[in-house]
Amino acid sequence: MALEMRDRCERCETAVLTAEGPARICSYECSFCVPCAEEMGGVCPNCGGELVARPTRRGVA
Repeated sequence: MALEMRDRCERCETAVLTAEGPARICSYECSFCVPCAEEMGGVCPNCGGELVARPTRRGVA
């Protein structure tokens, strides 16, 4: 089962999240840009879970 790699920050909705770029994600796959995640103190506003570095995908077709 693969992670759903969302392409926009769920908070600011303007930051583009590329498969190979930095992003933060919780265990429910909520996705945020690094600046928004830092402003939220590393806590997901949807579930209260920890936001961690999202794994990157290399060679995406």
